[in-house]
Amino acid sequence: MELTILMPCLNEAETLAVCITKAKAFLARSGVEGEVLVADNGSSDGSREIARAQGARVVAVAVKGYGAALMGGIRAARSRYIIMGDADDSYDFLNLEPFVEKLRQGYGLVMGNRFSGGVAPGAMPPLHRYLGNPVLTGIGRLFFKSPVGDFHCGLRGFDRQVIVNLDLQTTGMEFASEMVVKATLHGVAIAEVPTTLSPDGRSRPPHLRSWRDGWRHLRFLLLFSPRWLFLYPGLVLMAVGLLGMLVLLPGQRHLFNLTLDIHTLLYAGAAINLGAQAVCFALFAKVYTIQKGLLPADSRIEQVTSKVTLERGLIFGALLIVAGLGGSLYAVLRWGHTGFGPLNAADTMRLTIPSVTAIIFGMQTVFASFFLSALLLGRRAPEDRS
Repeated sequence: MELTILMPCLNEAETLAVCITKAKAFLARSGVEGEVLVADNGSSDGSREIARAQGARVVAVAVKGYGAALMGGIRAARSRYIIMGDADDSYDFLNLEPFVEKLRQGYGLVMGNRFSGGVAPGAMPPLHRYLGNPVLTGIGRLFFKSPVGDFHCGLRGFDRQVIVNLDLQTTGMEFASEMVVKATLHGVAIAEVPTTLSPDGRSRPPHLRSWRDGWRHLRFLLLFSPRWLFLYPGLVLMAVGLLGMLVLLPGQRHLFNLTLDIHTLLYAGAAINLGAQAVCFALFAKVYTIQKGLLPADSRIEQVTSKVTLERGLIFGALLIVAGLGGSLYAVLRWGHTGFGPLNAADTMRLTIPSVTAIIFGMQTVFASFFLSALLLGRRAPEDRS
């Protein structure tokens, strides 16, 4: 058997029969040896009986969610290739030849693109068409360099074993994003073909909840990209903070009608430390997700972790702490020259703010070095590997 046409199902009695009929008609017309498989996620409207009556095979999936239903169907499929599509009669199961052709050419994932194939009037809410899908697809392309132009098209084909090997974890609607992101990161060959989208054939509201599921997609994209979630914001914060500190250490500065002084210097110090913390989080998140198999190995992380050793981190942190304590001691000595009386706040804070910033930065570096070493405890050094 070459092809399984997979439909996730939760109370789709109104449209399931027509979807199965179209899928079977495609198999008969094209001569592709295959099956229609319905992954039922707990229907109570007779969908299972309808599917069996139409000649489809049914697998029950107990774990709730769009992604859970699809993974249950993927594991139960008996074919090398799978084409999945929603059972709401919005996707064209009669014209799957472009997907099959690309799969036979060796592509591991073949995505439908509704925007290049045509979205019928009323088939997609304006919020999804002009905001949700373009924004989330754009973020996915930016974060992961993915070639896919329609991240959330529900009609897509793939090599079953390729997707099983990706070990997809999400159970909700964000499963659609996870498949594309992991396929991209693991170097799976991806193709895209035009497809159409028709109005939903059901009389009830769809399972999709725009804002809730949109947030779940965005959350997934952010969590899978430590660079954009932590590293880049952290580097920007550190750069802005360092620039502010260098500019304001000599004295106050005037910008248009504003006078920037020690108050701004304090925020600059905070930005440096917040940025450093975010950069550390980026490294921790990357190491952890690689070790857990959520992200593929990254040679750049290997290079960083081989150089950022515990001992080097401790030395660098200690130097910062000593520098901060030295600056603080100097400030106390200057205070002593006044008999420990009233001080000029502007002068004193120009010593204490960078000193405290250095102490905090140094302590963060020490703690981060220990934590990174703990994350790497189970990894053998390159020279120990056979």
